[in-house]
Amino acid sequence: MNMTPTRRNLLKTAACGFGSLALAGLSRDATASTNPLAPRSGHHPATAKRIIFLFMQGGPSQVDSFDQKPELDRLDGKNIDFTGVRFESFGKVSQRRLMKALWSFKNYGQTGQPVSELFPHLGQHVDDLCFIHSMHTEGVAHGPSTLFMQTGATNLVRPSMGSWVSYGLGTENDNLPAFVTIMPSASKGGPRNHSNAFLPAVYQGTAIGRAGQPAREATMRHISNTAVAPDIQRKRFNLLQALNREQLRRTGENDRLEATIESFELAARMQMNAPGVLDISNESKATLEMYGIGEGKTEDFGRQCLMARRLAERGVRYIQVNYSDESATPRWDQHGNMPKHADHAAATDKPAAGLLADLKQRGLLEDTLVWWGGEFGRTPFAQGKDGRDHNPRGFTVFLAGGGVKAGFVHGATDEIGHLAVKDKVHMHDLHATILHLLGIDHERLTYRYAGRDFRLTDVFGGVVHNIIA
Repeated sequence: MNMTPTRRNLLKTAACGFGSLALAGLSRDATASTNPLAPRSGHHPATAKRIIFLFMQGGPSQVDSFDQKPELDRLDGKNIDFTGVRFESFGKVSQRRLMKALWSFKNYGQTGQPVSELFPHLGQHVDDLCFIHSMHTEGVAHGPSTLFMQTGATNLVRPSMGSWVSYGLGTENDNLPAFVTIMPSASKGGPRNHSNAFLPAVYQGTAIGRAGQPAREATMRHISNTAVAPDIQRKRFNLLQALNREQLRRTGENDRLEATIESFELAARMQMNAPGVLDISNESKATLEMYGIGEGKTEDFGRQCLMARRLAERGVRYIQVNYSDESATPRWDQHGNMPKHADHAAATDKPAAGLLADLKQRGLLEDTLVWWGGEFGRTPFAQGKDGRDHNPRGFTVFLAGGGVKAGFVHGATDEIGHLAVKDKVHMHDLHATILHLLGIDHERLTYRYAGRDFRLTDVFGGVVHNIIA
């Protein structure tokens, strides 16, 4: 074969040839129909189209928030036996001092649901909420338990829940990502908490901002290029994508290259759409006040919740709002200073309630599932003078909208709020139920990797039909 370095050969080998460029351009419509993020139907009719997960990193105390325990108050200061999970007598029985709830409770709504004085704004919404008081999970430290909550595994690189949802359903808006995480933390699992792992790279989460920065600065990085005129950018982009598609045609199936092409396409569309989605300057004064924006303590989380609503109404499938930071101690992790819970409640209560009210008034709560919770709860016994240790054995989360029963309570912990004892719900069960509400059978949402069919719930989990409306 003649490989004389002529101009023709150079164009053919280095730039794929003008004919190939034309072919790549003509084939773009055909490749669009194979978009891996194209919207797909689930396995059965869905009641929820999207998820907003309000992640309370560190583990809020169930007995100080939504799971009132009069018996714990009565036994305050008494030493009783506990089987060690986190303390020095791991796996052995040891006495610990019970500590009553540090805040009083009040009954709210027609249901009369008790809510502590930490959450007066959320208390106003109890008739829209579905409390699960019988959660239990895997892992006793923040890293493993957070990974388990996000991926269904404590010690393996597995796809995050948002990635599974993106893989199963695609996106409702091809100008925005299917999976967004707002101000995620780089610790306690870090990027693995929104990773695609072995799923195709196109299903990874898109981060907006990072934990520890002011929410007003949170944005999608490199979303615009002010140094080059838009028409020049478009010409360069078209050329680059034509070369990429020709390379893909020549090399055959290539997950990384295909994901790169799709991510470039999405990035180009996002340049036109994402800045407007994240810009809250056109929101009314009443809306900003609803979320507590401009009020000091609630400013940051309020902005995050409002961004979540704007992303939800534009078709993003899975939105995670992280109340987290980059310190060694996660925000709700009060081992020696439970009164600090009041600061975190003050920062999140009004914004979370504002999100629920805003979704409801816009008709979005009907098909948007809101999930509030941490990676585990806290012990009913004291740690030190006025702290509480980690408790994966019994804790509370709540859901709202998206087809769950409103004004409903499922399950219970024991009389002191330590162990889930009635209608227990494992984190695998919660995952299975959330997928079910989205129209996905958790046993059928699989991906074959390394000779095995993987799924979010591994070989466990069952749908909690009792909470479905």
